[in-house]
Amino acid sequence: MENKENSAQKRLYLDDLAIGQRFTSASHSLDQAQIVAFARQFDPQPFHLDEAAARATVFGGLAASGWHTAALTMRLQVESGLPIMGGIVGAGGEFSWPNPARPGDVLRVETEILEVKPSRSRPDRGMVTVKSETRNQRGESVFTLTARLVVPRRPAADGPSRGA
Repeated sequence: MENKENSAQKRLYLDDLAIGQRFTSASHSLDQAQIVAFARQFDPQPFHLDEAAARATVFGGLAASGWHTAALTMRLQVESGLPIMGGIVGAGGEFSWPNPARPGDVLRVETEILEVKPSRSRPDRGMVTVKSETRNQRGESVFTLTARLVVPRRPAADGPSRGA
């Protein structure tokens, strides 16, 4: 990761989030060694392991595993993209890989808050729906995720009272 600015970034509670709010992560440069190392351990398919073999596939060249792209997205979100108090806790979602990530790509994640919903049964938390898009340096989307996240509410001692 090239930018770890999030360590000092203010962490946000449900009460701090609003529909339309946007966050952009730091960037990550992806290289062939990373792609191959991930593939060897988790997704050992020819189009992730060998440039020559990959040219004969639908990808036409070496491509990162979609799971590698998803894992990088998570890391970028956690370290610099989505400063949620208590961490990013998923409760479901949908994802897709519109384009492959390739060696030399520089990835960043752009996230938008779509919904903020306090829980009626658990007043200490709520659900936030976000849409995250991981893009390369050309602006091409390589991973999209719409996720529901469990986000804590601000404790009463930490700020103004929440309305009923």
